[in-house]
Amino acid sequence: MSEAPLLNVVDLVKQFPLGGGILAKPRAWIKAVDGVSFAVSRGESFGLVGESGCGKTTLGRLILRLIEPSEGRIEIAGRDIIALSRSEMGALRRKIQIIFQDPYSSLDPRMKVEGIITEPLRATQKLSKKQRREVAAELLEKVGLRRIDLDKYPHEFSGGQRQRIGIARALCVRPELIVADEPVSALDVSIQAQVINLMEDLKEEFNLSYVFISHDLSVVQYICDRIAVMYLGGIVELASTRDFSVSTRHPYTEVLLKSVPLPDPHRRTEPFAMEGDVPNPIDPPTGCPFHPRCHYKFDRCSLEKPPLIEAAPDHLVACWLNGGQGLGMKIED
Repeated sequence: MSEAPLLNVVDLVKQFPLGGGILAKPRAWIKAVDGVSFAVSRGESFGLVGESGCGKTTLGRLILRLIEPSEGRIEIAGRDIIALSRSEMGALRRKIQIIFQDPYSSLDPRMKVEGIITEPLRATQKLSKKQRREVAAELLEKVGLRRIDLDKYPHEFSGGQRQRIGIARALCVRPELIVADEPVSALDVSIQAQVINLMEDLKEEFNLSYVFISHDLSVVQYICDRIAVMYLGGIVELASTRDFSVSTRHPYTEVLLKSVPLPDPHRRTEPFAMEGDVPNPIDPPTGCPFHPRCHYKFDRCSLEKPPLIEAAPDHLVACWLNGGQGLGMKIED
């Protein structure tokens, strides 16, 4: 019997009202997340990738219940967190933490590092000040900083060091699941590699599971075991990282892969630009959401929305090409 997933998301929907007020009805609704389902096993790194505005950050905040969903179910270790009271949710938050995108705005500039890291401990555990300081000092050393940094303020650190402090804060309550929302996008490339390698090491040491959100497919391929590609609020392709490195089945994933720069000065690639703009989420296109920008579209694409189905073992795709099997495009070496 297989172990139940740590995180199970079922038919999750989030709509935001546009306009309106206390008495007036909204003029329209923006569907930021549209019927998303996936599961994350214990010890797994699960990637969410897509363009800005595709709904991946909203999905991450829904998983943490920082915002409330419109429909669907979110289960953490078998418990539906949407049905939990505020006090029950507070107790569960020890299992799920977040690393924010911006290491500059996510740390309170008025607090010293010790206070920033130990704030979750003060809210969840009865420890003395000395015990909390010792926990914070140990975590700082785990993320590559020093004990003397406990008494400094955020403005005294670089961007990469601030993100390490954010990681230490997320780890202080010993969570099982961490939602990492674009944790390296605001950092220099050399610092990105250091932070990603640190997260990999901490995953093994603390037995963590990650939901890793990024617009950079190459970063997600490096750190994640499985990847879900999002477009206009929904998942269009979901497969293991190994499958993504061998073949892709959705035209949008093909575009993302062609957009990844190659670190080889001797290998020339043709410039590639995707046609059209991202559709307006207030008035999304009929049929397949990607069809207005797709090179392979045909009549059915504009009439019916393709379901996310298994096109190959453990490889899901939402595409009408080849009878629902998608592109089946092999990746060249």
